[in-house]
Amino acid sequence: MRILLTGSSGWLGRTLGPRLCSLGHEVTGLDPVAGEGAQVVASVADRDAVRRAIADNGIEAIVHSGALHKPDIERRDREDFIDVNVRGTFNLLEEAIAQGVGRFVLTSTTSLMISQAIRDGLSGGAAKAAWLTEDMSPEPRNIYGVTKLSAEHLCRLYHLQFGLPVIVLRTARFFPEEDDMAHAIEQSEENTKANEFLFRRLTVEDAAEAHVVALAKAPQIGFDTFIVSAPTPFSADDCRELIIDAPRVVARYFPDYPRLYARKGWTMFRSIDRVYDTRRISEKLGFVCRTGFAEVLASLDKE
Repeated sequence: MRILLTGSSGWLGRTLGPRLCSLGHEVTGLDPVAGEGAQVVASVADRDAVRRAIADNGIEAIVHSGALHKPDIERRDREDFIDVNVRGTFNLLEEAIAQGVGRFVLTSTTSLMISQAIRDGLSGGAAKAAWLTEDMSPEPRNIYGVTKLSAEHLCRLYHLQFGLPVIVLRTARFFPEEDDMAHAIEQSEENTKANEFLFRRLTVEDAAEAHVVALAKAPQIGFDTFIVSAPTPFSADDCRELIIDAPRVVARYFPDYPRLYARKGWTMFRSIDRVYDTRRISEKLGFVCRTGFAEVLASLDKE
């Protein structure tokens, strides 16, 4: 397929672009930041640039991974989020319909699922960890989440009104930046990220592969939204104990983890406050991340 990949110079795009090319697809990267994979240096907020990129390259599918993200809140105006995340998605969808693009994949975020009420509860006083699925009604707590949810709604609308096959992927954490979790302050970045594979992290390689699968199956699915994260070993029945004594719960599933962690001088979070349930993407798309907490422990055992 001839694919337009937005955000091609970003962390995900630099992995996803080459992966798509390795499968025989022709990829045109569009990004405001020049890079090896950005054949079109422009913003998705520029409708003319989007129109030309699709028309000039005979685009058959769009993977929209370009966006302003949560860290941009500190350095960009709120209006910028509207322009890029909402209007940019609108531009791509409008041109997709106008030019006969056959499928569309949107990179969204699990961040939009964390309302201020959930956030306050997770900061202290929650009776149990939040068990998060695609069936909940999100109430985003910041401009980033609001604009990403708006982009999701636009995608749903264009599927309903025009029949455009669209898959929305709500990805958990895969970025390389340091974590902002309050209870992880005394841990190394490597330790913190290893812990997160239990409930809210995946590798960038797995994030890219989820997009490959979504792109292939979009016409068959029509429209759906999927959480993408390493599969959790936990069940909803664990949520009360995860808040109180996460290490004990983890040890039930992975009895060898205390020994391996002690060898590294690592610790487990005292409390785990949320868990992303990935059963829908496993059941409907047949996708499961290759790297989870078990693989992290296996790597530690080889050191």
